[in-house]
Amino acid sequence: MVRVKHLLATIAAAVGLSACTNMSIFKDNPQPETSLPTETQQPVSRALSSGEIRSVLSGKSWRWQGPNNSGTTLYAADGSSLVEVDGKGTTSGKWETRDGQLCESFAPASFLPNGMSTVCQPFSGSGNSYQVGPATFTLA
Repeated sequence: MVRVKHLLATIAAAVGLSACTNMSIFKDNPQPETSLPTETQQPVSRALSSGEIRSVLSGKSWRWQGPNNSGTTLYAADGSSLVEVDGKGTTSGKWETRDGQLCESFAPASFLPNGMSTVCQPFSGSGNSYQVGPATFTLA
């Protein structure tokens, strides 16, 4: 039971409403933007608004890496998603944004027999790399 709950948490955190998504709970610790990056500095990660998150994810596939799983999620513009968890299989889901967070739920699958109810996680980043809790997302 604990293993199933952990898997579900991992899956939900991976962000999940698209043609190929994951399930994994993400916790984010964004750093405030304090200065403009120089050539030797990495860009400062910042929290995004709900509209910015929708714009970043919608209609694109994202490769994600969490603490226990990895995979690819396709976030459709209509709020649906497809999630492929490496070595486990696929499932579908729904996604939305709320108060700068990515909220996802997932349908039952062989590796997620009861599916997963909606879980929301802070979302931050820029360019082609984003953080959703402990998971990293890069454009696929």
